Amino acid sequence: MPDQLQDRLERMASRPHTYLPLQVFAEADKPSQLFQYYLLDTSGFEPNPFTARLRGINDKAQLTATGGDCGLPTIGSVRLALEPKPGLPTDPNDIRAFIDVFSDLSNLFVINNESGWYEGWMIHDVRVPQVAAPKSDGHPQFGTITAADARVLYAMGAHNNVPGNIFTLDGDAPHLPSPSDRWPLRQTNVLPIQLSMGAMNCLQQADCHGYWEFNYQTNWIHPLYELPFTGGIPGTLEAGKIGELSSLIPGSGPAGINNSPINYGDDPNNAAPLGGAGPRDPDRFDADVDNQREYRDRFIPSGLAHEIYIDTWLRLASFEPGVPFPRRLFDAYAAEVKRVDKNGDGVISAAEGDPDASSDGFQDNSRLFLPATSFRRFAVTREINDGYLAPRFAPSQRAWVLSGHAVTVSPAVPASQGRDGDDR
Repeated sequence: MPDQLQDRLERMASRPHTYLPLQVFAEADKPSQLFQYYLLDTSGFEPNPFTARLRGINDKAQLTATGGDCGLPTIGSVRLALEPKPGLPTDPNDIRAFIDVFSDLSNLFVINNESGWYEGWMIHDVRVPQVAAPKSDGHPQFGTITAADARVLYAMGAHNNVPGNIFTLDGDAPHLPSPSDRWPLRQTNVLPIQLSMGAMNCLQQADCHGYWEFNYQTNWIHPLYELPFTGGIPGTLEAGKIGELSSLIPGSGPAGINNSPINYGDDPNNAAPLGGAGPRDPDRFDADVDNQREYRDRFIPSGLAHEIYIDTWLRLASFEPGVPFPRRLFDAYAAEVKRVDKNGDGVISAAEGDPDASSDGFQDNSRLFLPATSFRRFAVTREINDGYLAPRFAPSQRAWVLSGHAVTVSPAVPASQGRDGDDR
């Protein structure tokens, strides 16, 4: 095991804890392979009321997230281990690989009420795509920009936005989240896609642990049209936009399809109106017949989210030039979902989003997914039940409690001991 990771796990194990850092159990005859990890702390973003005492804000109140065990610093680690199952890829860059994600956090207080929880997020920062000739309909090829787009991007700021570079909203050099940031005047200028690792809550000794499976069934992103309503874009609160829109009923957003709650709501019956059985269940991805697979997904594949971001922020000449945000986002969401949505309901069902299915002239849907190795940052947020799937205050860092950057382990090393009792 890499020295830095081993040191972090030992440091957390030596503290007061309810459980030791999670043991990795193999899910195949050969050991799982550690290929990437993140070391997390509270130093990589602007201090907030969850992580620091701010004069006049919470300096006379209890710390609510950090500060446990007499003020030990809050730290964590996240390990990504590939399952070398027969017939599955052993390359973590392959979107069909099955990967386990293990999160261990030390010194985060349990959250009392209002359905509070902590949530982990793997973060992909959009890069400027390569230039290619558009398709016959004038729309750029998937994952590319046109020469006209490239010229507009290059003219921005200090000319950072050239193919291959991390895209920045102002054209200046990338500014990742920093402790010197000050909301709302100084914030990161990169464009993040955040993939949920699921909810966690902490235990009696302020340690938290999470296990999540990363594969093409889970590599799906929250509905992006929630972003203008989470409060993380400056001016949103002042404009009264927080909570204005709900994604509870699946559809393609304000510019797309709005579905009936009777047909697309979370149905308590055994037989839903359109054939899917019972309560909505995004884990019902595979079935021998398509009408038993989930068709009411609110999420979309990560690579499709990436394409929507390119439309909205990078295809300034080839996609709706001059149309302002958030209309561009709403239109891009509806347009790109439509290219994959075969039945015209504005929802990417499990069958439509299957990587082995075809859409938009492609033989399969592998393009619709970002590989695990492309998520180079990780954050943990303090959430409350606001009804959204997007991170609280997304895309800002106002609800962050931990963050860190990816470290690649190459070659990968054995990461498991023992065998999982249910290694499906």
